[in-house]
Amino acid sequence: MEIFPATWRDLTELRHLEQVCFQKDAWPLLDVIAVLSFSGIVRLKAVIDGQMVGFIAGEIRNPPELAWIATIGVLPAFRRQGIGSALLSTCEEGLGVERVRLSVRQGNENAIRLYKSFGYQQIGTWPEYYRGGIDAVVLEKHFSDRL
Repeated sequence: MEIFPATWRDLTELRHLEQVCFQKDAWPLLDVIAVLSFSGIVRLKAVIDGQMVGFIAGEIRNPPELAWIATIGVLPAFRRQGIGSALLSTCEEGLGVERVRLSVRQGNENAIRLYKSFGYQQIGTWPEYYRGGIDAVVLEKHFSDRL
């Protein structure tokens, strides 16, 4: 597995990954185009045998010491192989900020366990954020060495 910067050339593969990983909550085409083309976004893809098997995007927000992981996904056949961990670690490093936040569908215990193993802690919920009325769990990680 290798990690590379993602570009607009990855549009088709990223749309497929979004639809497979997130189904009802997959980003619409315009959001996928935006995440692949807007400046100020750390966007990375995990590749095995020339195929995108994972993706992550993070964006530095205002205030500038805060970033958000906008999306992270790994195709089901490639999960539990450390790909999500590698993407998250590489993205956090690329963002280089004091705090990183993300949201995850309540009940997605595998993802929540991964984030907590990286030091993320729950700071709140967004009621009915996801389709079907499912809450989002909001998590945050502090990097004390970056203060």
